[in-house]
Amino acid sequence: MRTNDIKLYDLIDFKNPQAILNEIKTIVALIVSDFDYSMLELIYADVESIFSGKYPGYQASNTKYHDLEHTSSVMLAAARLMHGSFLQGNTFSAKNILLGLVAALFHDIGFIQTKSDQNGSGAKYTIGHEQRSVDFMKKYLAKKSFASQDMDNCSHIIMCTILNLELDQIPFQSDEIEMLGKIIGSADLLAQMADRAYLEKLFLLFREFEEAGLPGYGSEFELLQKTEDFYKQVAKKRLTHQFDNIFKFMRFHFKDRWNIDQDLYEKSIATNIKYLRAIVKKCKSSDECFFQHLRRGDIAKKLRD
Repeated sequence: MRTNDIKLYDLIDFKNPQAILNEIKTIVALIVSDFDYSMLELIYADVESIFSGKYPGYQASNTKYHDLEHTSSVMLAAARLMHGSFLQGNTFSAKNILLGLVAALFHDIGFIQTKSDQNGSGAKYTIGHEQRSVDFMKKYLAKKSFASQDMDNCSHIIMCTILNLELDQIPFQSDEIEMLGKIIGSADLLAQMADRAYLEKLFLLFREFEEAGLPGYGSEFELLQKTEDFYKQVAKKRLTHQFDNIFKFMRFHFKDRWNIDQDLYEKSIATNIKYLRAIVKKCKSSDECFFQHLRRGDIAKKLRD
C-alpha cells in the first residue's frame, strides 16, 4: 500500500483494547526508555472492568457514544501527541506521562452509573460528567496511594476536556502539566472527529444529548446539519487557540513511528467533514436520505429498527 493511501484505521484495530495498550506502550518507550508499565497496565485493566460492569459497585457503561472505544482512542491520540511533542523538544517525566494517560482513561468515567443508580442511563450526566470523572479518579487513585498533588494534576488535565472552560481558569501547577492538559484536550476532540464512523455515531450522541436535555438539537438530523459549524466554531478554535495548535505535533509522530509524513487525524477529519457537507447539501431535511448515506457499522439501521 502506498503511504499516501494509508488511513488512520489501517495502522491498528481501534476495537481491540489490548492492541491499543500495546501501541501506547510502544510509543511511550520512544519517549522514556525506563518507563515502569505496571501501574499503567493495572489501571487500564481496571478501566476495562469498569466499562464492562465487572468493577465492584458500578454498572456497565450504557452510553453508546462515550464508550470504552472512545476512551481508549483518546488515550492513544494523547500518547501520539506526547511523542510528537517530544520530537519537537518538549520533555515529560515518566510520572507525568503516566498522569496524562490516566487522565485520558478517566476523562469520561463520569458517565458510569453506580449499581444503585437505576434511573435512565449515564447520558443524564452529560452536563457535569467531567467533575464526576474527577471525583471518581481521585477516589480510585487514593486507593493506589497516589500523592495528593498528583491527583490534583490529573484533575487539572481532565478539566481541559470541558469545552466551555477557558484554560486560564485552571490552576496548573507546572508548564508540563499545562502542556499535558492541552494534549488530552486536543486528543479528545481529534479522536472522536477522526473516527471513521463519526458521522454515524452522531445518531448515538443525539440520544445522549436528548436524555441529558441539552438544548439546540431537535433531532439526529439537526445535529448532523450543525456538526460542521461545531467543528469550525468550537473544535477548531479550541484546538488552535486554547490548545496552541498542539495538534500539529501529530504529523511528527506519524513520520517517526510509521514513516508516514502526514497527520492521519487531520486527514480523517477532513474526509468526514467533506462527506458530511455533501450529504447535508443533498439530503436537506430528508431523514431517509441521511439513513441511506450513513451506513457504517449498521448504527443508524439498528437505531431505526
